[in-house]
Amino acid sequence: MCSITVRSMADYERDVRGEVAEVFVNGYYNELSYFTEDQSTLQKAFRTLFSPEVFYVAEVQGIIIGILACSHNGQRAMPVALAPLQAAFGDKTGELAYNVMKNEFNPALPYDDETGYIECVATTEKARGKGVSTSLMKHVMTELPYRRYVLEVTDSNQTALRLYQKLGFREFKRISENDSSEKGFNDRIYMEWRKPV
Repeated sequence: MCSITVRSMADYERDVRGEVAEVFVNGYYNELSYFTEDQSTLQKAFRTLFSPEVFYVAEVQGIIIGILACSHNGQRAMPVALAPLQAAFGDKTGELAYNVMKNEFNPALPYDDETGYIECVATTEKARGKGVSTSLMKHVMTELPYRRYVLEVTDSNQTALRLYQKLGFREFKRISENDSSEKGFNDRIYMEWRKPV
């Protein structure tokens, strides 16, 4: 693969929300297809919800192939709003999507000013296994001012779990999931990495 460039979504002069939405939907399609299997409808639903100031994108030759958000206690990655979800999915499904996602994406983070929270890590299908997520993670861990980084991963996502362990993240908390058979995982694993002093 050609060299990977990582930059802040806020640094683009062109509107990249559609491209970011495409990567997001591609990465989380299994979960999002519950609302609709139509990828263009899913992209429309989420394209206006990203907070560019906390999103980072990986591109190769001008094509965005990966995304990662590093939010903090003052700004979440993609606060969900009812209106865009209803505009894309219709009133009923839009309201369902909002109710399902608001508790995940809207509450303020319970961390101090020195902690960055990594979320919304995704790559396109073609880019998987090619170091894109690693490049995004390393960029954020070295370039941003946080002393501690926290993330959440499900026990069923073994690929991500291995990546985070390889980067030095350690588990500090595990919460059992209700309706685990329906959701496809048993535990939410919380991991952290601290910058060497």
